[in-house]
Amino acid sequence: MIPFILGTISYYGCTNDWVLNQLILINSVLFLYLLFRKNVYKKPGKSRDKSLNGLILHLLFFFTGGLSSTLYNEHNDADYYIFKKSNYFKIRIIDEPKNKQNIILFTAETSKSINIDNYKSDKTEKKHDIQSSSGKIKVTILKKTDTAFNLKYGDELIIPAKPIEIKPPLNPSEFDYKNWLASQNIYHQFLIKQEELIKLKSNAGNSFIKFALQLRERQVRIYRSLIKNDDAFAVAATLILGYRADLSLEILDIYSKTGTIHALSVSGMHVGLVYIVLNYLLWFLDREQSWKIIKALFILISIWFYALLTGFSPSVLRASIMISAFIIAKLLAKNTNSYNIIAFSAFCILLYNPFLIWDVGFQLSFIAVLGLIYLQPKIEKWLPVKQFWISKLWNLVAMSLAAQLATYPFSVYYFHQFPIYFLFSNLFITIPTALIMYIGIIILIFRLNSLGPFFEWLINFTNNGLDQIASLPFSGITSIWLDRIELGLLCFSILLFTIALADFKKQLLLYSVVLFLALQCFITYDKLLALHQKKVIHFKLQKNYAIAIIAAQRAVLFTDLEPTSKPFNYAIKPALDQHRITQITFRNSNITNVLKDNHIFD
Repeated sequence: MIPFILGTISYYGCTNDWVLNQLILINSVLFLYLLFRKNVYKKPGKSRDKSLNGLILHLLFFFTGGLSSTLYNEHNDADYYIFKKSNYFKIRIIDEPKNKQNIILFTAETSKSINIDNYKSDKTEKKHDIQSSSGKIKVTILKKTDTAFNLKYGDELIIPAKPIEIKPPLNPSEFDYKNWLASQNIYHQFLIKQEELIKLKSNAGNSFIKFALQLRERQVRIYRSLIKNDDAFAVAATLILGYRADLSLEILDIYSKTGTIHALSVSGMHVGLVYIVLNYLLWFLDREQSWKIIKALFILISIWFYALLTGFSPSVLRASIMISAFIIAKLLAKNTNSYNIIAFSAFCILLYNPFLIWDVGFQLSFIAVLGLIYLQPKIEKWLPVKQFWISKLWNLVAMSLAAQLATYPFSVYYFHQFPIYFLFSNLFITIPTALIMYIGIIILIFRLNSLGPFFEWLINFTNNGLDQIASLPFSGITSIWLDRIELGLLCFSILLFTIALADFKKQLLLYSVVLFLALQCFITYDKLLALHQKKVIHFKLQKNYAIAIIAAQRAVLFTDLEPTSKPFNYAIKPALDQHRITQITFRNSNITNVLKDNHIFD
């Protein structure tokens, strides 16, 4: 897995045909060389050179990763839609469209490029040129306000060929939407009016995925009929079915501040709960091998049925593949290596979609699992407990600490905050989350609508409890900004520190302290730069204006935006946070008049 990932990263974004041909040649030579050496070993008197074999094998996987990454990039496809001369595209919707007031958002795959040339002879005629095309696009449909218009997964449309290249971020520290979409193999977006498109009668979606999405839609409607509170309904649909469309920003903020946002992502924790309960209830089938096979098949079917209920959410698919590999490996072998199972799962997923290596959810889920496997047993040994219930509580604490410690560097790097009360909030939601999930699934399977009021109360209780924790003083550290060098130092210092404590190695402990001191030097240097900075930032906004005049850690912001507005939090606040601004003065006046004043910061 490791050389494959390194190769994927090294050749990411490569669109050079010469490089692609070289990768094919290198992979072919290495593979044939390994076959040749294997045949040589069969001859008498020949000894194996394991070091050389290992090196060649790692090089093969490295260049296989590079080849996989290059081939997956749709810019290298001869049928890529942007290379086609066309007036229209035939597209197929490949995800669940999102309806938002007057617009519909979805991802689509182009299948045909249509070029219509008008020319005149004795009479006006039209020449049609239809060619196959490929490539994913983001589409925004502007709906008519006076007509009902709905789209679903698999629908085919004819749209005008008006691709808009996705622009890089216009402001410092702004979210890089262009890079995020590129990691999904999407490089253009289309803004189409409803009257400009033609909706075809055909539906070319995958029948299995279409059934899964329709099934999830029916389950969401059941929750909507039972739960009156909008936030409770949104949490139920998200936590159990992975349907995030109705989540409010307030709920997301509460779960994010308390370090429990993972509960709202149907992922390994949820699939793991299904496995734990079924494995416990079917303990009596562990006596004979034949019964173990029946047990494993039943659990596998149940896990993939749950994945079907969630509409095959990407995070659930990752967890289902991982746990399925674990169940099969445990069934076939007496001794299983958990690290190899995790690596095998990651390798299979990346072989299918190498660009997932850039997906934050993919990274954090596998890092968290590795942390649980390695760190949790070692943390539990810190405090041996014999009393049953206290032991269970300590196990939960160890699990939360292990997952948080493993994901801490990347969580801080991506989200720029750290929840102080994560341990308390995760302990608080452990039992309610499990109950919500089990009751929610029971309601859907057995149609026990009588459980609806208790189900809603339990969700409201959980939301209110987390809201109280988020409202506590010093509930989190925000505005944490690390560059890649600082991220690397933090990762290696924590890694060496945990290994040193686990294996009692003083030398590794010393190395970790040295790396941590180096990290502190970088952070201190950044703070010194912030204390002496003087600059002006002119923000580029579509409908508003904003200019920040910065001196040390203070800023005067001339803008017509409110501090609670979405454009401010999306485009302006990240830049001010990265510049370590602690005091912001808002002024809604003309900048040219104010600049005449020499006492802006008085």
